[in-house]
Amino acid sequence: MPVNDLRGTFTTETQSHRAKTEKRFGGTAMAITEDRIGIDRLGEPGINANQYHFDTLALHAGTYPDPTTGAMLTPIYQTTTYRQEAVGCDKGFTYSRSGNPTVSALERRLSALEGAEFCSCYGTGLGATTALSLALLRAGDRVVVSDAVYGGTVRLFRQILANFRVEAEFVDTSNEEALTAALRVPIRFLFIETPANPTLKLTDIALAARLAKAADTLLVVDNTLLTPALQRPLELGADVVLHSTTKYIEGHNATVGGALVTRDADLHERFLFARNAIGAIQSPFPAWLTLQGIKTLPLRMERHSENALRIAKFLVAHDRVRKVIYPGLASFAQCELARRQQTSGGAMIAFEVKGGVEAGIRLMNSVRLCALAENLGAAETLITHPASMTHADVPPEQRAAAGITDGLVRLSVGLEDPIDLIRDLEQALRA
Repeated sequence: MPVNDLRGTFTTETQSHRAKTEKRFGGTAMAITEDRIGIDRLGEPGINANQYHFDTLALHAGTYPDPTTGAMLTPIYQTTTYRQEAVGCDKGFTYSRSGNPTVSALERRLSALEGAEFCSCYGTGLGATTALSLALLRAGDRVVVSDAVYGGTVRLFRQILANFRVEAEFVDTSNEEALTAALRVPIRFLFIETPANPTLKLTDIALAARLAKAADTLLVVDNTLLTPALQRPLELGADVVLHSTTKYIEGHNATVGGALVTRDADLHERFLFARNAIGAIQSPFPAWLTLQGIKTLPLRMERHSENALRIAKFLVAHDRVRKVIYPGLASFAQCELARRQQTSGGAMIAFEVKGGVEAGIRLMNSVRLCALAENLGAAETLITHPASMTHADVPPEQRAAAGITDGLVRLSVGLEDPIDLIRDLEQALRA
């Protein structure tokens, strides 16, 4: 269906300019851009911020010392309600299901990092996807979703929203012809995840944005696997960016959370209304922990990526590994696209060992330093068997079509010394 009724006019656009610089990508020099973002609130409200780099925004954006005590960290406002001065006279908050000062600080920081004006935070990443869907979809609507996508997203559309007559078509969005064909029938929004979880298949965001605009629909990009430190979907034409902040943004296996970021005031208001109506706001303590985790996001993503590249090269050379998928390798099928829209290969590796499923399971049962767990994006290295864990609810035929084989291993590379990780994988591969 046409979505003109969903689009609000942009308010004040975040100013940005991009200065060319040379950085390393998979061991090869490439020209990328260095972001400088102007925001309204870097420190205390009312101060006009100058231009700041991403690393500075990760530390300062959206927060300021407590005006009462001078405390450097935003307080944890662990409160249900807020005393009002008179009927209809409040200080911006009335009830913590609707808004909370700690959560608002996190929202300001995330919007600054994505180069946007608006952000809303949720109790989980799937809570964000649910609020997005309830805000924008009606019975009988149709959406197009990447075929290789987080398993919980598939479950939500196939087993929950389908009961309300929402039709989701799962399409290989990396294929321009397939995507163009899917958009010929009116849809409410296009939902892509790039890199895809767990196959790391990429979708060209700029192309998807052009096709979505031509089809008069919205583009939603799940940017969980790269974060704004490595990829900026709004600058490539996306309308909404979705995050599971549980992963790299918080980065320490301490919280669950989600976020929707946009430059469109009308969309933001719709998200806030849905969040309030279903009670999906993030709690203040997880928001506070996420604020602290974000401070090291640029440093962590750089180290994650360096470690992942080194381990990917080790796996490629190993005689017991059949296939390695990593966007930072020259052998990666979409290497050129990765260089255009990402600033590094990221922290995720997918691979298969010789011997199929049984050999892969033996590997995962033999690691000592790597943790067998259903998560990604933590400081610690996590290893996962998608077919039986994170994507178990995805129908087998859809898993096969998306390239999620039963023997696929997903490795979320952490911040340990890469030599120690390689030794652990070596002993597990020889087990």
